[in-house]
Amino acid sequence: MKFIYGKNDWKTLDRGQENCYLITNGLGGYSSLTTIGSNSRNDHALLMACTIAPNHRYHLITRMDEVVELDKEKFSLSSQEYVNHAKNQLGFQYLNQFTFEYYPVWVYQVEGIEIKKTVLMSYGENTIGIRYVIHNNMDKEVKLTITPQLQFIPKGDTLNPNQIFEINDNVISSNGIRLNYTTNGTIASYPTEYTKDLYYGYDARDGREAIGVTASNHNISVTVAAYDELVFDVIYSTDPIVTAIDSIIENETKRLEGLVTQSGIKNEVGKQLVKSADQFLVDRDSTKGKTLMAGYPFFADWGRDTMISMVGCCISTKRYEEAKSIFRTFMQYCKKGLMPNMFPEGGNDPLYNTVDASLLFIGAVYEYYLESNDIAFVEEAYAIMEDIIKWYKQGTDYHIKMDTDGLIMAGSGLEQVTWMDVRFEDILPTPRHGKPVEINAYWYNDLKIMGLFARLLGREDNQYEELADLVSVSFSEKFWNESENCLKDLVSGEEADNQIRCNQIWAVSQPFSLLDKDKEKMVVSKVYETLYTPYGLRSLSKNDKAFKAIYGGSHFNRDMAYHQGTVWAFPLGAYYLAYLKVNDESLEAAKRVKEQLEALEACMREGCIGQIAEIYDGENPTISQGCFAQAWSVSELLRVFAKIEKVEKNL
Repeated sequence: MKFIYGKNDWKTLDRGQENCYLITNGLGGYSSLTTIGSNSRNDHALLMACTIAPNHRYHLITRMDEVVELDKEKFSLSSQEYVNHAKNQLGFQYLNQFTFEYYPVWVYQVEGIEIKKTVLMSYGENTIGIRYVIHNNMDKEVKLTITPQLQFIPKGDTLNPNQIFEINDNVISSNGIRLNYTTNGTIASYPTEYTKDLYYGYDARDGREAIGVTASNHNISVTVAAYDELVFDVIYSTDPIVTAIDSIIENETKRLEGLVTQSGIKNEVGKQLVKSADQFLVDRDSTKGKTLMAGYPFFADWGRDTMISMVGCCISTKRYEEAKSIFRTFMQYCKKGLMPNMFPEGGNDPLYNTVDASLLFIGAVYEYYLESNDIAFVEEAYAIMEDIIKWYKQGTDYHIKMDTDGLIMAGSGLEQVTWMDVRFEDILPTPRHGKPVEINAYWYNDLKIMGLFARLLGREDNQYEELADLVSVSFSEKFWNESENCLKDLVSGEEADNQIRCNQIWAVSQPFSLLDKDKEKMVVSKVYETLYTPYGLRSLSKNDKAFKAIYGGSHFNRDMAYHQGTVWAFPLGAYYLAYLKVNDESLEAAKRVKEQLEALEACMREGCIGQIAEIYDGENPTISQGCFAQAWSVSELLRVFAKIEKVEKNL
């Protein structure tokens, strides 16, 4: 899918900064700027390198200042907002077009001069390539000068104006980092200059530090003769530079096209989601395997997010080897039946504060088996899955334990162990201690899955089926909310039990049903009536007194709204899968879901182009919030496209 933007999309500087691109390198590094080439966030960077995959990230190059000289008159192509707004750069006025398919492309026009700019990352390297194709249609020569704005600091930090930058022998050095470069332009170095007043509007909106500092110590220029054309290339890399930009273009285009073909997805939006999903799949140096980033630009790889995301990102896309690598990465660290929620970094121990990651692991192995028929891997993982069930039955950390009714309870005190895990100091906006609805839906499905796996592998122990029967009876008795014709969010004896939340949809979307068909339909109807939006499900009904309509402002205000009505994109996938399920996966149901999914094309034009964000406002979800690219948002909706195409193929 090719996204095309024109002058009407950047009528003002603010409008031009509404959307950004993202390209990644498979290591955790990335390049991301707005469509007009500015930085509206501290985490925007032309080159965000990753020295130890996937979390040791360094902001090396912020952006390029670009100036065209014609008859001694200078035209700045750069756009940037500054603290003193009178200083704002408005180069977007010369920008005719921005496109994004495999990589971002800008087309500028200054009088009779056209400049086409392309930015690329080399997969598997911390390498950024910038190509300018300059068409001079005038009878006079033109000069283009670009000046890289540098930082060389850990991601999220602010540059100290006393930091020293050096440049020599095609290497820029600062803060212990060496950045190689090559170009066919003319280099001019000079004493380091600092710009101390970049303004990050998105960070200001969210109550974060909103002032940036950059440094520059060289520029690169080319001169183009009258009526001539010139290709001007620049490459920066933390690795030795051995690849030309033509090769980067060819390799990345071929790689992404290959992933789309491998997936078998036919729908154009679905194909785009295959490419978008690839951006989250990265190396993890500490385990020498693969992992999934939870979201850009803020998040690392987390256990819960990975187990949800890998079904769409790896299994629906038929990337089975990567799926097994991720499974094995987490299997290494399974402890007392718990999968890590956060991996060890720098010698630190993993964090295991999640009740759902282990349960989701078993579900993901089942989805992998259904698609791949790889019984050998099921046997490899079986002991780990057995261990998970054992620990959940007898009890493990974070007050996770099976009660006498067969249901799983979890959490106590200040512990937050479901995905609604916000804690602000000693405040728990959504304390879901007790028996959460989705956790017990996962638990039941895992027992059914283990019973199936036991039979497939010739195991005689049938404890899983008997326990599943107990769970089914207890679930129906304790979770059904007769007055609302839906499921309780929690069984704990508290008022919050009866809140109408999106978590109940997972009790229907799971492969093994806990409810009869009529009740499943009631749940789907209630979710649509109270929680559905085209960009996600509300985390809490608008009719609830605790509902928060807007997400934004200070850290405290954001946390208080995070799960109190804020729209989350990823549960929308479960809603569509549940809708298809209760309608017997009919062609008519598939057609309706496809029609509703058409709104995603507009969604993917807003925020981070081609991606789906983490969250949106609860009242009127129009602006992406949180991470501008979220793995489970992409993954869960990619699963729906794959499911629809199976329905259409089978009927």
